[in-house]
Amino acid sequence: MTHSKEISARKRIWGWYFFDWASQPYHTLLVTFIFGPFFASVAAQYFLGTGLDEQAADARAQSMWSFGLGFIGVFIGLGAPFLGALADSSGRRIPWIFGFSLLYVVGAFGLWFMLPDGSNLWWGLCAFGLGFIGAEWALIFINSQLPSLVSDKGTGEISGSGFAFGYLGGVLALAIMLLLFVEQANGKTLIGLDPAFGFDAAAREGTRFVGPFTALWFIVFMVPYFLWVRDVPVAGAAKASVSAALASLGRSLKSLRHNTSLAAYLGSSMLYRDALNGLYSFGGVYAALVLNWEVTQIGVFGVIGAISAALFSWLGGKLDQRFGPKPVIIVAIWLLIAVCVVIVSMSREMFFGVPLAADSALPDFAFLLCGVFIGGLGGTLQAASRTLMVRHAKPEAPTESFGLYGLTGRATAFLAPTLIGLATMVSGSARLGVSPVIGLFLLGLVLLRWVKPEGDRS
Repeated sequence: MTHSKEISARKRIWGWYFFDWASQPYHTLLVTFIFGPFFASVAAQYFLGTGLDEQAADARAQSMWSFGLGFIGVFIGLGAPFLGALADSSGRRIPWIFGFSLLYVVGAFGLWFMLPDGSNLWWGLCAFGLGFIGAEWALIFINSQLPSLVSDKGTGEISGSGFAFGYLGGVLALAIMLLLFVEQANGKTLIGLDPAFGFDAAAREGTRFVGPFTALWFIVFMVPYFLWVRDVPVAGAAKASVSAALASLGRSLKSLRHNTSLAAYLGSSMLYRDALNGLYSFGGVYAALVLNWEVTQIGVFGVIGAISAALFSWLGGKLDQRFGPKPVIIVAIWLLIAVCVVIVSMSREMFFGVPLAADSALPDFAFLLCGVFIGGLGGTLQAASRTLMVRHAKPEAPTESFGLYGLTGRATAFLAPTLIGLATMVSGSARLGVSPVIGLFLLGLVLLRWVKPEGDRS
């Protein structure tokens, strides 16, 4: 305990920021811009080899990725509130964060072994899922530490700055991968080099290195977190007990009937965060399958999106501090709906129904612009959502409250990928497959009407 007194509040906040910096590459490099599109292109080539035509192979690849993400999301969501209650009953969060960090590292590292001939696609999906479970479950405990870092009124700026710092880490990691490792069709990286460390371009080793790289990045940059962040002692904390955790979770779920604002907020954020995750998960896949971009092009798109995410998150934190999180969330959702309409209405051949010349750069430019807004508004939306949850969290059991937030963020995590998978299958088009995201955003907006800007705390 004396040790925690020696660590200044400023250091604790910076240590907490470093989790975002360390973990962001899982989302930036693996989910969205390098491994996701790599998986989709390898799967599409594999299905093409089974005799399917190109459009059917693309749709099958997108469906496999989407249903895989959906299953992983359900698993994450079901465990989230129980883990939160278990941690609150003991008052300890850091051992849990350490344990889930190990899952993150093992899962990410395992991606190296997915082969570019598509012969072990399921291995790639399972390793990805293991690391993603570690990343998402650790985040529940990280988020629950936010109220202990600063007073309620300061959480908006801290939350926004944390996301901004994380996105900068994601940009740097992505830039390193693109410049030194990820090979283009000609076997060279973005700046014309052979992949570093003598990696074999023909075996896609530069691209596959994204897994071990993400794992090593996390190990190195979690050091400040574990050095500077300590568990805050909780009065009356006992040994972690499964029965106490279940009882506490049961009480929390029952109390939602009398807590309209929290119930509406959990429902709303469940839908719009699911829609956002759908955009993140399929932005790179869409570019690979609909616009036929190479992984390096998608990576450049990612760098632009992540830089805008850092700027928008920081700016969003300032607006959140001034106007509160709810108005920031509403504006961000409406703008994201507009972006989705553009994405669904264009392809390599046409833009809003208007035919395009075969060599037209308009779809590429429009999608780059969409990337700026998806990255920027997504960062703003996540940061403001975390702040609004702090205003609804029970002061005596923040991890449990964020466990419910994690549950609702993931309980329907199968929705966006599954709806995208079904829409892709029915329409036979990877482009139209993204359209269900618009409906999820709109439903989230409807439920926000019952959410109090300051939460239900008396």
